[in-house]
Amino acid sequence: MQAVLTGIRRLEALPILLACVVLFVLMIMTFCDVVLRSVANSPIEAATELTRIFVAIMVFSVLPHISVTGGHIAVDLADPLFDRLGLNRWRDGLVYLASAIMMIWPVQRVYVLAERARSYGDVTEYLAIPQFYIMWFIAIFTGLTALSMFVTGLLTLFAPRVLEAQK
Repeated sequence: MQAVLTGIRRLEALPILLACVVLFVLMIMTFCDVVLRSVANSPIEAATELTRIFVAIMVFSVLPHISVTGGHIAVDLADPLFDRLGLNRWRDGLVYLASAIMMIWPVQRVYVLAERARSYGDVTEYLAIPQFYIMWFIAIFTGLTALSMFVTGLLTLFAPRVLEAQK
């Protein structure tokens, strides 16, 4: 089991690396757009659509990692109650499982919208990039988020030592 988790941890770095590269490209593109706009009065026409695509790639590529490692904003008003009752592990596990189940609906909706965009032949305005590619990307990584949250929820409830060993 430890070997599987170690392999997953190594694979987990790939989407984070993708987000880092996309963020760097977005930074360079924005810099060039500002310079061209200020100096030559000639902005990069496709900058807006590329920014939208790059932000979607950044957000959804790190979503599984952020969701599983507890990187989301959390309100901890009830934590003292759970601490006193010793139910932290059960709360966390059930929240992971419920969140994973709730993520199924967005995956289905985005996939349906992606297929609709593919059937209509929708493309971006300036670069004519088929829109369904980015929508598939969003659906796939939202699905990976749901799967990773489900597995984390099960491990939190039934094998917490496996998760503790990986920290």
